[in-house]
Amino acid sequence: MKILLKKEVKKLGNVGDVVDVANGYARNYLLPKKLATVVTKGNIEQINLQVSKNQERRKEEIKELQVLAGKIADISYTITVKTNKEGKLFGSVTANDVAKVLSEKGFQIDEKMVILEAPIKKCDLHNITVVLHPDVNAQCRVWVVSESEKTADSPQESSEASSKDNSETDKA
Repeated sequence: MKILLKKEVKKLGNVGDVVDVANGYARNYLLPKKLATVVTKGNIEQINLQVSKNQERRKEEIKELQVLAGKIADISYTITVKTNKEGKLFGSVTANDVAKVLSEKGFQIDEKMVILEAPIKKCDLHNITVVLHPDVNAQCRVWVVSESEKTADSPQESSEASSKDNSETDKA
């Protein structure tokens, strides 16, 4: 029996394909689940129209995701971790940690979208791939920084800020 697929069916075909299947498979599975329909000229035109709309929608979605990928790539992210005196991490930075940092910056990123070859175990700059769509990847730069380095930097910044405040009040 020849049928027209309305949805993608694994090991059978994609939307819009006309396939030849056993009568029982078509009557008992594909047609009741609305995965396929009988081949008619009207059904073929309707499916082709649906396929073209889906392709247009997919192109627009990919354009939006490419813009988002550019925004993700433009920003550098920092993850603060605990380390020992030699600079080795207690534990590691995982895809979940990277996803949380991206989410805090306003991007809707799931940990499954973050691709790490292995968990990060060194304080350094790391280039990480984020899969937004099968056709769109974003490269983000993540700095893994020790808490001790960050706390060592912050008093200097605060003392510089306070000295600037004092010099401004002296002038007034």
